[in-house]
Amino acid sequence: QEAQCTRLVCNGALMTPKKSTGEPRPKEDVLKGAKEFIDEYYMSIKRFNSDQHKARWEAISATIEETGTYELTQTELVYGAKLAWRNAPRCIGRIQWSKLQVFDARYVSTPSGMFEAICNHIKYGTNKGNLRSAITVFPSRTDGEHDFRVWNPQLISYAGYRQEDGSCIGDPINCEFTEICQSLGWQGMGGRWDILPLILSANGQDPELFELPPDLITRVPISHPEYKWFAEMGLEWYALPAVSSMCFDCGGLEFPACPFNGWYMVTEIAARDFCDPHRLNIMEDVGRKMGLDTRNNSTLWKDKALVEVNVAVLHSFQTHNVTIMDHHSASESFMKHFENEQRLRGGCPADWVWIVPPISGSITPVFHQEMSLYHLKPSYEYQDPAWKTHVWKKSKDSRTTIRKTKRKFRFKEIARAVKFTSKLFGKALSKRIKATILYATETGKSEMYAKKLAEIFNHTFNAQVYCMSDYDLINIEHEALVLVVTSTFGNGDPPENGEDFAKNLYAMKVSGTAADIDDVANNSYWQDYSAQK
Repeated sequence: QEAQCTRLVCNGALMTPKKSTGEPRPKEDVLKGAKEFIDEYYMSIKRFNSDQHKARWEAISATIEETGTYELTQTELVYGAKLAWRNAPRCIGRIQWSKLQVFDARYVSTPSGMFEAICNHIKYGTNKGNLRSAITVFPSRTDGEHDFRVWNPQLISYAGYRQEDGSCIGDPINCEFTEICQSLGWQGMGGRWDILPLILSANGQDPELFELPPDLITRVPISHPEYKWFAEMGLEWYALPAVSSMCFDCGGLEFPACPFNGWYMVTEIAARDFCDPHRLNIMEDVGRKMGLDTRNNSTLWKDKALVEVNVAVLHSFQTHNVTIMDHHSASESFMKHFENEQRLRGGCPADWVWIVPPISGSITPVFHQEMSLYHLKPSYEYQDPAWKTHVWKKSKDSRTTIRKTKRKFRFKEIARAVKFTSKLFGKALSKRIKATILYATETGKSEMYAKKLAEIFNHTFNAQVYCMSDYDLINIEHEALVLVVTSTFGNGDPPENGEDFAKNLYAMKVSGTAADIDDVANNSYWQDYSAQK
């Protein structure tokens, strides 16, 4: 992908680089992007130029020629979403790229369906404070007039209420979006810490507004381990940073709604959200409360106050058992990732301006690391805010009616809804984390236990059972959870329908994969398994 710099001018420090245009791509561009991605995918699973690879490309190219687009398989989508994070030059936390949980929400067709998927995402990502990185992918762009969009810059953020004197109550960065919410009927409480509602649009239709359930949002009150007055400032921040305004570009396709989250580095909250002049701007207030001379820059009061704000945020998140990372640890982890990428891929795209933390720059190793900025696909791209590009179907006066109103239901409608529940149940299962249960058996005993295990796991997971001989081993790298139920006989001999699976598995280079082994026959299996490892 081309950079914005020219032969004479470097634009590497621009806040917003090249954006996604929002226009549908020509068939030729889709074909080119699809070919590059599919080739890369099959190379990654060591099946390049295989019969399966050739057949897949023939199917894709035929579909694109006929319709102008195509659909990624779920495995391709998972691979692409992870690779896009790996390719993101501005992210310091990319060492975790392979652990991204991908929720496939391409089946969604309505704003309420989007809201349900997002609530599921927030619950999974927050995980009672033990944050997990995740992305939810909604349908791809077709003709540019039927986009799915999350209008919020982040899934969770605070309102900003513009005052007549030009000041702001709340977060000033969200003043414009708060006014958009108010134009759609949301009022807000007018406080500093009002959580903004979600504005969601599906299939190019006008957006609908949804308020997030309070119990879904983890808030962290800010205090300091030494300065007791810090708690009296009444500061707080939300636990989950979930960017929701970017476009996922993968295989020639664009997914304009793809909210994703990781977890905070302390400086993002303490230095930027709390202390930037155009944000909450608390630094001078903190400096005065610390007894510092805030009239003279040479006293370095700003530096002292800024460090203590970072101490307070770290202390508060750790006290409430919410995942957060200090900027020194984050820098060291990035250096490890950088070294890994140099070895594995011969390079690592990195935007030095963004990678170096906003405080303590030169005492972090990333400051002294030369970096090359280039752009790879798949990627996460900036795009114009939805409210600036949306073509409204309703008149301005009728837009506030999108809030849901109460209604009475007749018996026939209820009966129709009951009939529809089987379809909804299938959709609900697809939103759960997938658990794959593999079995191999000579007598049928392991198959029976595998099915019982699936019944148990289906209370929480989307459990699917496969015989090892029927399972495509290519998919194992992208599985979230794999359980193996197997039996042995005689002197620990494996069942015949598991032999090929075992041989192919040992031939693969598997790293970072957890295995749970259920032996339902004899103890010699553990010895055999340990020896093979």
